[in-house]
Amino acid sequence: MLNRATYILFLFLILNSVSAHAQSPKQKALEAKRQKYAKELKQLNALLFSNKKEEKSAISLVEDLTYKVSVRRNLIKVTNDQANLLTREINANQNEISSLRDQLTTLKKEYSEMIVKSYKSKSEQSRVMFLLSSDDFKQAYKRLQYIKQYADYQKEQGELIKAKTQKLQELNTELLRQKKDKDKLIAENRLAKKELEKELREQEKLIASIRKSGNTYASKIKKKQQEIDAIDREINRLIREAIAESNKKAGKSTKSKGFALTPEAKLIAKNFVSNKGNLPWPVEKGVVKVRYGTQKSPIDPTLEIKSNGVRIATEKNAKVRAVFKGEVLAVTGQKYSNPTVLIQHGNYITAYRNLSTVYVKKGDKITAKQVIGEVFTNRQGETMLGFGIFKDSKPQNPASWIYKM
Repeated sequence: MLNRATYILFLFLILNSVSAHAQSPKQKALEAKRQKYAKELKQLNALLFSNKKEEKSAISLVEDLTYKVSVRRNLIKVTNDQANLLTREINANQNEISSLRDQLTTLKKEYSEMIVKSYKSKSEQSRVMFLLSSDDFKQAYKRLQYIKQYADYQKEQGELIKAKTQKLQELNTELLRQKKDKDKLIAENRLAKKELEKELREQEKLIASIRKSGNTYASKIKKKQQEIDAIDREINRLIREAIAESNKKAGKSTKSKGFALTPEAKLIAKNFVSNKGNLPWPVEKGVVKVRYGTQKSPIDPTLEIKSNGVRIATEKNAKVRAVFKGEVLAVTGQKYSNPTVLIQHGNYITAYRNLSTVYVKKGDKITAKQVIGEVFTNRQGETMLGFGIFKDSKPQNPASWIYKM
């Protein structure tokens, strides 16, 4: 027979174990990932594939499709992981339901036998006789306690059956929900795989047409990389000049590779660093089409694309926002490139490239999220912002600084 403390603990565990069958932390994490990729795909479609009238180059289309395919594959994978996790949880719940049914059958049988036995001997006369037949007062007291405990035990058994029955009902409800969720995920993945197959066929077709042109593609990539390298060199020159100027004012060696900071500039730099990973995006809507670092071309793996920052595809006439307060270090534009704005935040610099319109000038004090210009849109309808972060003159990975990049 269960003592009261053990019974209460057991009942508590039964009732609370039901809530454990709500969405698990793993399910929540996977669902958050799935929503992230679904949102990214939606943005990609809106920003890169919405305007069918615009005639993009085959190279740009392949780049867009390559990115879209990678996101869709991530979505399919995480959806598969969710469905597999649900399968395991469904199996665990089914096993628990079977176990609970067996326990309930045993409990009900024992309770029924106990009630019958109790009924046969429940008359007041038999209870009185049971007490009066005691050898002494001590034995009578013990018998009285036994009668009370037996009655309590009957009540507890009834409550235990009720609790297990409730848990069984809730598990069955949860099981139906899980099966419904799994069916929905499988259906979504089926559609996603069809879309992926369609995109891969389109990608292969475009790549085949580009490869027919042979060296033309390679020369375009090299030319584009040369233009980017030229902008990188100009940005580096301007930053190094600013570093030398700051050291000259501070009476230090102009050969120093880092800024000589005033107390105010040190505080700005400190605050900039404290916001690492939480800085706002430089545009309201955008997807990173080219990431930081060196990457292989999606068409020709022998060709490399080097990037000191990121390239963000955004909407037409997109406003460019400063990611943190600071001062405009320079506004520059070369012969064959659109304007670039450099903003200084202590010894950190943020660079905003490929602007069509600039609203600020050198020396302007800038606040966080202040609009500093608009992104340029080319003839093919591509609106691409180049964005970089530098510590002194050393490039940083913007994905480490910008919120959820």
